[in-house]
Amino acid sequence: MLSLVTMEILLRAKCFQRLASPGSIRALHKDYRTATPQNFSNYESMKQDFKLEIPEYFNFAKDVLDQWTSMEKAGKRPSNPAFWWINGCGEEVRWSFEELGSLSRKFANILTEACALQKGDRVIVILPRIPEWWLANVACLRTGTVFIPGTTQLTQKDILYRLQSSKAKCIITSDVLAPAVDAVAAKCENLHSKLIVSQNSREGWENLKEMMKHVSDNHTCVKTKHDETMAIFFTSGTSGSPKMTGHTHSSFGLGLSVNGRFWLDLIPSDVMWNTSDTGWAKSAWSSVFSPWIQGACVFAHYLPRFEPTSILQTLSNFPITVFCSAPTAYRMLIQDMTSCKFKSLKHCVSAGEPINPEVTEQWRNKTGLDIYEGYGQTETVLICGNFKGMKIKPGSMGKPSPAFDVKILDVNGNVLPPGQEGDIGIQALPNRPFGLFTHYVNDPSKTASTLRGNFYITGDRGYMDEDGYLWFVARSDDIILSSGYRIGPFEVESALMEHPSVAESAVVSSPDPIRGEVVKAFIVLNPDYKSHDQERLKKEIQEHVKKTTAPYKYPRKVGILENYSCFLMNILFNEHSSQTRYNKCSKLN
Repeated sequence: MLSLVTMEILLRAKCFQRLASPGSIRALHKDYRTATPQNFSNYESMKQDFKLEIPEYFNFAKDVLDQWTSMEKAGKRPSNPAFWWINGCGEEVRWSFEELGSLSRKFANILTEACALQKGDRVIVILPRIPEWWLANVACLRTGTVFIPGTTQLTQKDILYRLQSSKAKCIITSDVLAPAVDAVAAKCENLHSKLIVSQNSREGWENLKEMMKHVSDNHTCVKTKHDETMAIFFTSGTSGSPKMTGHTHSSFGLGLSVNGRFWLDLIPSDVMWNTSDTGWAKSAWSSVFSPWIQGACVFAHYLPRFEPTSILQTLSNFPITVFCSAPTAYRMLIQDMTSCKFKSLKHCVSAGEPINPEVTEQWRNKTGLDIYEGYGQTETVLICGNFKGMKIKPGSMGKPSPAFDVKILDVNGNVLPPGQEGDIGIQALPNRPFGLFTHYVNDPSKTASTLRGNFYITGDRGYMDEDGYLWFVARSDDIILSSGYRIGPFEVESALMEHPSVAESAVVSSPDPIRGEVVKAFIVLNPDYKSHDQERLKKEIQEHVKKTTAPYKYPRKVGILENYSCFLMNILFNEHSSQTRYNKCSKLN
């Protein structure tokens, strides 16, 4: 018998067929297109009508993806692919939901048979934007193994930390990072399976591409309870190493319906392109669950590095209807746009960092489309956002999503009135929202610290205006948001201190017109290095950090100070730095 959730998804999908044609378009001025919402009438009705019953058992692969396969076979879904991948060099991969199902079942058999993994075992996946990354996601769902993504920018040290902390039994990566894994594997007692995605064989590794040619696609999806752990995401903190954020089969598999249905406003005929790195929760948001919940096509471009020209050409040449990228990307794109025509594009969204109102205005002038900003975290689904049909206030993050009761709180957990700045919180007690993470794995004290009274505290500060719009002010901790990446100062400081020239170090955020914020390091040199060429030394230190930790964390600005007094004063007064950073640095003396 179908679960209530599955029945709701099927009924909703049938309704979508009536909505599959483009929404009504109203011309405001030349080339300006504003599509009406496809899945709701207005914000108020969306908030009022959103209800989702959570069943005891739920598995996204079985209860969502396989249901779309059934509808596809019955001719009740548009003919666009479920997955569409390009590499920019003429190669393409297109899978229907049926093909995605068959290939993911093969992958699942490899995990359970060749790798001998059981339900609950953890799998680290460090792959670029290649089709196997998406198959790994679905294969882990089918086997009940816990998916742990990692960015391809991880260093040997990062990989060691993640393997040891997670106690992962299997790692899946490419031949680029395989040597780094081999260098640390002996220190990881739980690791017993290594899968490589490569055209070539490697000693000690099973070759996924070869195995996929011979394995059966006959696999029965495991039965998973809705509250069992589905995935773990590593996220940077203000102190210490990255923490492990646990999500269940329902928190993302069902919770992200609010993203796909309302913020992205997807229907089965849509083609959704999200440019996020595969190592981040944002890829789970907008490259896996949100579009596939709605039966839409997931579009992916290999793009090993950000190339504005390639992105603009892709938007022009492919029938992408919904585009999601970080504000930094939009800032770079508008600098390269000349006569681009995006014939299919109808909805643009951004997340990961605040977007500048000037950027949204320039994008609108060049494309005729608004950018609908959304706000969320690794720990959550969409917290608030700008939704179609709603007035956009430039600079605002929009209104609370239907998933959460969002308030602005004082230090005692009291709700503040409109216009007053405080901590952004989500009602978490007595009934914890299903779109909220369960806990920080192996860190109960950190998990407990996120609660203030009945509210989960996001770590961001803001205020709510009289109309219910939320406005971001700043992080309440020292996390640096650069180009959509979260960077913890502690990790960079630790890397800096490993360089022989550095006597003291502190890392802060520094404003940047393109990336929003960048990492700036203040350092005091050891006496033996004070006579060295400082510009050359700065570059050497930057390269050292790139090799010691993930390259995106390196300090793009380095200030070398003469003495300790200058060190503290620069941190406190010359940069965007909190009192917490100043207090931390004072203790170094």
